[in-house]
Amino acid sequence: MSFPVATIDASALRNNLAVVRRMAPRSRVIAVVKANGYGHGMIRVARALADADGLGVARLADAVALREAGITQRILLLEGVFGAEQFALAAKEQCEIVVHSPEQLDVLEQFSGSHRFVVWLKLNSGMNRLGFRVSDFAAAHARLRRCSSVSLIRVMTHLSSSEERDDPDSWSPHSTSVQHESAAADRGARAHVAATSRRGEITVTQLQIFDDAVAPLGHERSVANSAAVIAWPESHQDWVRPGLMLYGMSPMPGKTAADFGLRPAMTLSTQLIAIQNIGAGESVGYNGIWRASRASRIGIAAIGYGDGFPRSTRNGAPVLVAGREASIAGRVSMDMIGIDVTDLPNAKPGDEVIVWGSGLPAERLAPYADTTCYELVCRVTSRVPLLWRE
Repeated sequence: MSFPVATIDASALRNNLAVVRRMAPRSRVIAVVKANGYGHGMIRVARALADADGLGVARLADAVALREAGITQRILLLEGVFGAEQFALAAKEQCEIVVHSPEQLDVLEQFSGSHRFVVWLKLNSGMNRLGFRVSDFAAAHARLRRCSSVSLIRVMTHLSSSEERDDPDSWSPHSTSVQHESAAADRGARAHVAATSRRGEITVTQLQIFDDAVAPLGHERSVANSAAVIAWPESHQDWVRPGLMLYGMSPMPGKTAADFGLRPAMTLSTQLIAIQNIGAGESVGYNGIWRASRASRIGIAAIGYGDGFPRSTRNGAPVLVAGREASIAGRVSMDMIGIDVTDLPNAKPGDEVIVWGSGLPAERLAPYADTTCYELVCRVTSRVPLLWRE
């Protein structure tokens, strides 16, 4: 077997989808598989998540690739499409589209094909990335209602800070099922949230803006991303759009995926290829940023920034060597990292090294690289093979 390797556990993906359904039992699920399935391999992820009610991708090319692979599920284009040619191709591939700009409306109104689109009209409730502002939303909706190329309208928005909430008991894994069911049935719960959560004020405001704008329209709604599935049961509504949690990582600060019954789908591993014995005061790697305070043993593992392991990772970042925890020593190189295995006297070349995944959540590593676990898994490069386990 070549090293490093990213082992993908299909059963973990299915487990995590089941967790989403338990948390949001009244909602249908758009499983977000954009960015090559968060680095896990989009097509294989889509097949593993065949029980989802649909798939979400950012761009039309991803939808085409899924169709060419034989995926027949509903596909939602989260960025929508642009220009007459893309609209025609989206129609051919039977995609549902997000409409978030006047330019997209213009092209849709001029579409001359026989296909009638399912359109998800997006409200900008405060993210200020995509979507119609509140002042323009009603007019955009009216244009869609008159458009002969539209068969069905749904409405959506995106939360900017749903991982923030002052009352963590509301998303405790021990209270999830009861609270999610009761809150989903009670839109009035939002008032309680507003009274108890300062850090959640942005989300409370966004939910209120969305509700005020879309309530008179009577369409199906979608708001919740992964963090909102966990922390904001009142956001679940008709459709949820989980991403990160499907891959077994936690979007919630201070919590790992295991706290919510999620399992990591990717384990990024490699092996030790050498051991260096160094004296006290000697340094390791480029620029000597790690220096031994005692006689030390340094394991050299075959992984580096050429594989997607962040060069910015600081000394002390945890890894597992033959199942025992050790720490990074020295600057990450293109193809190698140094690991202080002084306290692991039996460590030897050939030992497995896990940098994240089974036994070591990506959430542990990410702060040492000043990044998020989203970026860790998405940046794994193409020279790392994906090994699927069903």
